[in-house]
Amino acid sequence: MDFTMTLYLRHYWKDERLAFPSRNNLSRTFDSRLVKKIWVPDVFFVHSKRSFIHDTTMENIMLRVYPDGNILYSVRVTVTALCSMDFSSFPLDTQNCSLELESYAYNENDLMLYWKNGNDSLRTDEIVLSQFFIEHFHASSGLAFYSSTGWYNRLFINFILRRHIFFFMLQTYFPTMLMVVLSWVSFWIDRRAVPARVSLGITTVLTMSTIITGVSSSMPQVSYVKAVDIYLWTSFLFVFLSVIEYAAVNYCTTLEEMRKMKKGKIPSTFNASQAMAFDGCFHDNDIELTPFSRIAPTLTSDPLTTPAQTPDVRPAEGTRLRRQRSVRENVDLLVSNSYMIDSYSRLAFPLSYLLFNTIYWSLYS
Repeated sequence: MDFTMTLYLRHYWKDERLAFPSRNNLSRTFDSRLVKKIWVPDVFFVHSKRSFIHDTTMENIMLRVYPDGNILYSVRVTVTALCSMDFSSFPLDTQNCSLELESYAYNENDLMLYWKNGNDSLRTDEIVLSQFFIEHFHASSGLAFYSSTGWYNRLFINFILRRHIFFFMLQTYFPTMLMVVLSWVSFWIDRRAVPARVSLGITTVLTMSTIITGVSSSMPQVSYVKAVDIYLWTSFLFVFLSVIEYAAVNYCTTLEEMRKMKKGKIPSTFNASQAMAFDGCFHDNDIELTPFSRIAPTLTSDPLTTPAQTPDVRPAEGTRLRRQRSVRENVDLLVSNSYMIDSYSRLAFPLSYLLFNTIYWSLYS
């Protein structure tokens, strides 16, 4: 990745050949025409992709010569340089970038570069960025070695950028949270209201797909997973599981009704689709249930055990026996009470999503 910066690059040096006697003039100022006729440092930007000197309405170059030979050379330049950015925590990331300056022709034996006032040489008070704010910056210097030409002085402008999160909260995180919460509404809708629950599930899935596609098209194209990808795809998984949850509820409800029809609780002539034609719900007035004989209450703890199967042998005193249900019996219990899936989902889904958000924001914030 790269970044673009516009700056005033000011050079200070002393050239006694340009000294002049003066009693009234403290300095003399010239434009770019004199620059081409004297010696100036050949400073360039390392790792620069594009750079240019502004020339509206004239070249933005100023040369000021003092009587003792001290020179101030100022240039307004815009540079686009490379920055090795890590987007694994995007958009909760912090980037460390640097702008490097170096002499192109003169090595350390011919030209020495240094900051005149250290960190005070850099002024960033008026810089306002749309996506970042400057968390810290400092100036440093070092040496760079080239095998063919030797050692060169190099100056560094190091700055740490922290990305603003508010834009992404409004455009990505809040809409995603609302879609996940909206998918939970189906848990409170009657399980026999097929059109309502299916349309709600499909709508939330398609909306999440649209959000993911829109975010991916505007994000940096990298080969690793970003923090926003983890959040979006995990939220999409919650929305998708809510659709799968209703598929399981509907399947268990169908099996339960088929078993009731075989046992004679629902007459074979009853048309379930007609009862759901208007509002998607069964009506108790449309179903004629056959009377059942009253069953004496038993003390058995297993709801699948009939009174005939309950043994009369009492356990010994101080002994508590409880038969463990098999997997098949648990499945049968779940099928015969399909409403329990919705009841558990009303609690399991919000708690799981709350746990995920707690872990996510604690890791990346």
